[in-house]
Amino acid sequence: MSKIRRALISVSDKKGIVEFARSLSGMGVEIISTGGTRKTLVDAGIPAIEVSEYTGFPEMLEGRLKTLHPKVHGGLLAKRDNPQHMEALKKHGIQPIDMVVVNLYPFETVTAKPNVSFDEAIENIDIGGPTMLRSAAKNFKDVAVVVDPDDYNSIIEEMKSRDGELSYETKLKLAKKVFAHTARYDSIISNYLSKITAGGEVTVEEFPERYNLTLRKASSLRYGENPHQKACLYSDDLGGLSLINARILQGKEMSFNNYLDAHAALMLVLEFDKPACAIIKHNNPCGVAIANNPKDAYIKACKTDPISAFGGVIAFNTPVDGPAAEEITKLFVEVIIAPDFSSDALNIFSKKPNIRLLKLPELGGESNSRSDLKAWDMKRIAGGLLVQEWDTLKVDVKSLKAVTKRQPTPEEYEALDFAWKVVKHVKSNAIVYAFKDRTVGIGVGQTSRVYSARIGSMLAQEPVKGSVAASDGFFPFRDGIDILHEAGVTAVIQPGGSLKDEEVIKAADEHGMAMLITGARHFRH
Repeated sequence: MSKIRRALISVSDKKGIVEFARSLSGMGVEIISTGGTRKTLVDAGIPAIEVSEYTGFPEMLEGRLKTLHPKVHGGLLAKRDNPQHMEALKKHGIQPIDMVVVNLYPFETVTAKPNVSFDEAIENIDIGGPTMLRSAAKNFKDVAVVVDPDDYNSIIEEMKSRDGELSYETKLKLAKKVFAHTARYDSIISNYLSKITAGGEVTVEEFPERYNLTLRKASSLRYGENPHQKACLYSDDLGGLSLINARILQGKEMSFNNYLDAHAALMLVLEFDKPACAIIKHNNPCGVAIANNPKDAYIKACKTDPISAFGGVIAFNTPVDGPAAEEITKLFVEVIIAPDFSSDALNIFSKKPNIRLLKLPELGGESNSRSDLKAWDMKRIAGGLLVQEWDTLKVDVKSLKAVTKRQPTPEEYEALDFAWKVVKHVKSNAIVYAFKDRTVGIGVGQTSRVYSARIGSMLAQEPVKGSVAASDGFFPFRDGIDILHEAGVTAVIQPGGSLKDEEVIKAADEHGMAMLITGARHFRH
């Protein structure tokens, strides 16, 4: 490895650049720089040669053309151990450049602003920066390439310990980071442009011919769904509602299954405006309730199936206070996610240090909306990826008219609305028994809707008589309605659309039940 003698610095994000450049200059490194970056360095008393002075060619086209010059890229691409390359540099008066420090125009930040113009977005597509990064990274054996300000300190420390050099291993690591960075940058631009019309307007998100997905490793996980499976957690960094951004206040590290269940719980409580509690086990709710406070919501949710609630994941859409914490700690739970926790609650939970507490402020207040989800819902299959919109469909249940002779009572309407919000989050085939403020029985993921109806009432820990029922899909035959009647259900909400709808509605009329048809199903596989 050779000593770093010359560095080209051109950064949009100037965090830490003055200190980094000062350290380089103090080790005798000559600095070449561009416009705004050079001004920042010179104003800080750090000598820096203007890139146009180095190339002998002025910046032009309103800054679009600055570093695209043979004296820059020749200095980056020349192999130091190749005599022909070095002779070419000498012949054309090109100096080797041993380090490039570049980060790119903030395209992602600019396009995330509301009402950003297409022209402004285009002007924030960096050309010279990615080109220099790629040139330097291709020749990483001879050129150190730095794209991440978080690497500044470790680079300076290594250079100090190696008399101005960086190891091959470090240069390779930096080059890998560069190509990942430029790939992500290009993907963001491609995905943005895929939504732009010829008139420069942003369209409603459609599915482009090519969708570029770039992810950042957020953390390693101990294992996957089972101990023999390796796993880690990646972030899409798209902004919006993100479970990965939840702050872990206490407890063991989150597992693969913890994250799956926490996601299911999070999505469910976002359905409600009133204080709500959802208890999840194996990606299915085993109890959901609303109340005036988190304690009562938890108690009612837990009553649905306290046996299954053992070892579950709990989500609240309201801050958890001391009384709720006292109640929760009577049962073994894995994870609690909420917009906040009171000091009393934190003190109580501290006596159960294995409980993972996740604080996610977006769960509360006006931001309590699943419409803030970015990108799409994705499911991996062998050889590809299934991509769909998130299921954010809302139905105004109280505006629906019954298809049966009897209309629901006001209280039944409230219960049907509650049940319909919950059944969306139960694995198909799903049947939910509920009152207006809580579930009383949940039939999960059976191959027959009849089985789900039977299991839901069989597992109920309190009487289901007088409750309502929601079905995520239509009833193919009347037998499901007959079973719900036997359990004591008085009203049903379902998508409809079966060839046997008339038979199903007739069965409900025979039993004196009210029935609403939504025209929309909520399968969850």
